Amino acid sequence: MRFKAMLLHFAVIAGGVLASGLSVAAEPVPLVGFGDSLMAGYQLPQEDALPVRLEKALVAEGVEVTIANAGVSGDTSAAGLARVDWSVPDGTKGVILELGANDALRGIAPEETERNLDAIIGRLKDRGIAVLLVGMLAPPNMGADYAARFNPIYPKLAERHGLAFYPFILDGVVTRSELQLEDGMHPNADGIAIMVERMLPVVRDFVKTVRDTPK
Repeated sequence: MRFKAMLLHFAVIAGGVLASGLSVAAEPVPLVGFGDSLMAGYQLPQEDALPVRLEKALVAEGVEVTIANAGVSGDTSAAGLARVDWSVPDGTKGVILELGANDALRGIAPEETERNLDAIIGRLKDRGIAVLLVGMLAPPNMGADYAARFNPIYPKLAERHGLAFYPFILDGVVTRSELQLEDGMHPNADGIAIMVERMLPVVRDFVKTVRDTPK
């Protein structure tokens, strides 16, 4: 009887340890989607915003994650730099960084955009927060010279800082009017679905990296 009692006691302890381990493993990885209107979900219901749809798609695959929406329509890289410290709360493990579209639309010097993005990345890294950098391309009406200075910003920063990288936020959407709002610039709900589908493998790998990185 004493031996059986000891076995039962051991089983209870082992079960508790196992349950505790599973609880830790299942804890969602907290991310923040930090960007402009493309992140915020301009003129869309909040349930169709990119961070919400990305989170839903990941959870459906069994990836435990939360993605807070810290997108602000109209933000430039300078505006993002001004608010990054308070828009990304303590406890955040990773940031999906998407900024620069409004810089290009306003013709802001690409060198300034690069400096601002570099500073944002630096501040996040100083806080131990991983970054997935999402790229943008200059609109064609800005001309070839501007594009030649603007477009390389993102791969250059990704390489410099060793970041996870998704090259173009509007890939698969930018040339298809049926996936855009009437303004011809922002994605509609169907456009967001395409963006999520194409971004999902990169974001999934990013979450795994963040989750597996030792504290």
